Amino acid sequence: MAQNALARERLFALRETIAKLEGKPAPALAAAEQEALAEGRKTRQQRSLPLLQFGVEFVDRALEGGLPLDAITEFRSALSRDAGAASGLAMAVAARLQKQESGAGKLLPLLWIGDTVGTLEAGRPYAPGLRNFGLCPERFLHASPRKLDEALWLAEAAVESAAFSAVIFEVRGNPAHFGLTESRRLSLRAHAARRPLFLLRQAGAEEASSAALRLHVEPAPSGLRPLPDGSKLAGSIGNPVFRLTLEKSRNSAPLSFLLEWNPHEREFFPVAEPNLVRPPGEQSAHAGAQLPASANRPYRPQAMGGLLAFERAS
Repeated sequence: MAQNALARERLFALRETIAKLEGKPAPALAAAEQEALAEGRKTRQQRSLPLLQFGVEFVDRALEGGLPLDAITEFRSALSRDAGAASGLAMAVAARLQKQESGAGKLLPLLWIGDTVGTLEAGRPYAPGLRNFGLCPERFLHASPRKLDEALWLAEAAVESAAFSAVIFEVRGNPAHFGLTESRRLSLRAHAARRPLFLLRQAGAEEASSAALRLHVEPAPSGLRPLPDGSKLAGSIGNPVFRLTLEKSRNSAPLSFLLEWNPHEREFFPVAEPNLVRPPGEQSAHAGAQLPASANRPYRPQAMGGLLAFERAS
């Protein structure tokens, strides 16, 4: 099956080269995508691979059962400040996959391929933090290639080897050397090896790719930490909450929702839209004296000075 995928990949590349020489790249790419989709549907009909469910009914229904475990799923953050939320969602999904495989007696490791520039912005995975987030550090491997070409080669080799439960490929922005062709090549290897690839895109825009699903990830306000008696601990911070928008799927209607991640149970829970309106009379946590209004300043801005007209040059 891997040889068929490689042969199909060479055929796609040849079609794309011919189309570019003719000045018509779109038909070749469209034909390649249609053939890949048709092959993917045929493969899914021939074999039944379990999906990775979020455990939330309306989310799994929108995803037609869950995340595919033989394709690319992209987690995208539009801003650099949201990179932590995208990384957290990727780790939460990986933790659920480890939980699902542990129940089936599989103890495969997880590989995180970090981007050099992205690491400078968002940092590296921290082992004690991984454990507190629900992952097993003993089954977590981290690689940091110096160049994007090396990271692509490592991602392809890791997925094709089928030695990992999942591969998380971290990419910063929308690099020119990681486009539709490279994405399609990774998708073919994931289909052939029956292993998932989670593409973590930091501060990137939407672009065409071979990802079966794409989720836009943003942080959302967390609630208070619950106590055993059911009450809430005042002044505390509860479990992380993600605001997710389903950008690419078979579901034509856009879907946005909030999910809370419980790292101890390794479960997602739906969250209602928070009410950010402050009750009357309630002050902020760090209420202080209001700054005095500025004095001895004009109410309106000064009028502009005289205008000097130049003769037209032509």
